[in-house]
Order: sequence, then C-alpha cells, then structure tokens
Amino acid sequence: MKSEIVIFILTHGRPDNVITYNTLKKMNYKEDIYIIIDNEDKTAEKYYENFGDKVVMFNKEKIAKTFDTADNFKERRTIVFARNACFEIAEKLGYKYFIEFDDDYEEFYFSFKKNMEYNSAHKRIKDFYRTLQLFLKCFKSMPIKSLAFSQGGDFIGGSNSTAWEKLILRKCMNSFICSIDRPFKFVGKINEDVNTYAGHAKTGDLFFTSALIRLKQKATQSNQGGMTDVYLDKGTYIKSFYTIIFAPSCCKIGLMGVAQMRLHHKIRWNNAVPVIIDEKYRKSQNG
Repeated sequence: MKSEIVIFILTHGRPDNVITYNTLKKMNYKEDIYIIIDNEDKTAEKYYENFGDKVVMFNKEKIAKTFDTADNFKERRTIVFARNACFEIAEKLGYKYFIEFDDDYEEFYFSFKKNMEYNSAHKRIKDFYRTLQLFLKCFKSMPIKSLAFSQGGDFIGGSNSTAWEKLILRKCMNSFICSIDRPFKFVGKINEDVNTYAGHAKTGDLFFTSALIRLKQKATQSNQGGMTDVYLDKGTYIKSFYTIIFAPSCCKIGLMGVAQMRLHHKIRWNNAVPVIIDEKYRKSQNG
C-alpha cells in the first residue's frame, strides 16, 4: 500500500541542487516524491534527466488565470503558481493529501525531548516517514486548511520564544500540508504564504504552524535560482507590501531583527481573525 500523502518539491532552475530531495533520501524516505516544475523553466530537460518520471510539469500561464496575483507585472519567477498547481496535480496522481516543500531544506528537527521539554540541541529526524504520518494524523484531526512545520526564526529566545510557549501558531509558511477536499488559493505573486494565511483568516479559515517539528533551509539569498533573484530585485519592502494589499486592516510594515534590522510585515491578530467571545457576555433568552 502506498502512503496516503505525497511529497511535492517545488523547484525552478536548480536541477542539480534539489537539496530537499537529498535530505529526504538521507532520512530513508522511500514513498513517492515528485519534483514540480513549470513549463517556463529553461532547465526542464535536466530535471527529467535527473529525476525521470517523478517530474511533473504544469502550465504557468494557465495557473496564473486562476488566482489573484495582486499586480499587473509580467514577472512570473515566483513559487505561487506551483503552490496552486499542486491541488490539481495531487488529484491527477490519485492522492487526497499532499505536502509542499521548497527545494532548499537541509535538515528536519524535533523541537522537543521525550518529556516535552524544549530541545536546544536540534535533534535530527531519522525516520521521516513515521514523522510525516503523525503530522498527517494531526492535520486530519483538525478542521483547518493547512498545517506547516516551524522554522528556525520561530524559536528566537529558545524555550522563552513565542513558538514554544504556544506550540501552535496561527501563521502557516514555507511547508504546507493540504488536502484536495479542503481547497484554497494561494494569493499574491510575492509573499504568497503570508498573503494567504492572513487574507483567508479574515473569513474564518484556519492555518497553523506546529512548533514540534522544524525545518532548516538555506538563507533566502544564498542559493542561486528559484526565488533568490526576485528577492534580490525587489527586496523585502515590496515583498511585505503584498500582504498589506490583502489584509490592510491588520497588517503593516515594521522593522524586524536584532543586530541587522530589515523591513518586514507585522500582523495584529486581534484585527485579523474572528475572535471567540467569552461566554459571560452571552445575553440570556429572557432579555
């Protein structure tokens, strides 16, 4: 029996440097892994040479007509097109569940020890199949649109970080476990992950990140190809402004960092999502 969930690695222009694929194989993952590329990738032939029938190509122009890119630029060197294409690809391959990975993940870690204490030692995951099955079980148990692994930046402050204190975060970035039965559209040509969870959250859709598992990826602008050129061209200022377009009532631009500050989006969650009102405020039926 094949696994219920398939792994998609979204990539462009890096046929000889799909780091995530090698990382998964190092963790002895033997289930289906598909390499998702677009028809505008000039290195497509090399992808087929390296990965054979595990390469799936989609039509970028066709997908572009199915969602709001939030601009009228002709630039299409971003991952959002592949993110949206994965729902249709999964269905054609016969999978209900899939998880989207970028192509530059170097490691996957557990954030906790056996007694659920914070693990600062970054314990590497050795059996990724079992880990992914448990992650899928968690996703299936909740009425949510998507669930993501955490990232290193979520744990600034270690055991005192917001991620570890809450364990579940309202954001959802970078890696996405999804179901064809819970469809949604990624929006905005840049900063698509934040645009999506902030924009859809306004209407009650739930997107979460689990702090129990984290991934490590190469620095955004240190790996040639993929989104790197776009970030170098546009910078984080324009990147963050896409989210303001989709969620102006709860998002603004601010400074982020410790030693080296950079412009970044800031979301005020009390303004972003429906809030459960305490039962004490319920009006009785008698007036």
